[in-house]
Amino acid sequence: MFFRAAWSLVRRKTGPGMRGTHGPGSAAHREGKMPPYTNYHAQRSYPMPDEPFCTELNAEQRALKEKEKGSWTQLSHAEKVALYRLQFHETFAEMNRRSNEWKTVMGCVFFFFGFTALMIWWQRVYVFPKKPITLTDEWKAQQLQRILDMKGNPVQGLASQWDYEKKEWKK
Repeated sequence: MFFRAAWSLVRRKTGPGMRGTHGPGSAAHREGKMPPYTNYHAQRSYPMPDEPFCTELNAEQRALKEKEKGSWTQLSHAEKVALYRLQFHETFAEMNRRSNEWKTVMGCVFFFFGFTALMIWWQRVYVFPKKPITLTDEWKAQQLQRILDMKGNPVQGLASQWDYEKKEWKK
């Protein structure tokens, strides 16, 4: 608390703060520091973007753009492709190309399935207690025999389904 109060006093004495240090001509707004924002957006449903893909051209690209204004029969195939790449980022074939992203997704899914299976196994072995004795088949058989011996619920329940003379279930 004291440190923050002291720091705020030190900042006030040194100058106007961070907001006042950046102006229109400062380093944060120079053209060479950050690329300008572009509205380039091309996809199959909208193949003709409003802006070209490359907005800032180097000397070689500018010379190619000047050569483009002349006859296109004088341009080589590589130059035509380079001009296309200045205007568009991908061809339709490249846009329609299948990606291998599904392999990464399925790998992650199977990894987490395996990890979950290991966690369940670890919990069954080391975390959860052993099954209680009341869930064993012998105990269940003894409990059923006890209910039948006591003739529990003889009208509509379990004892009504047991034939006591033949010692078997009624059919």
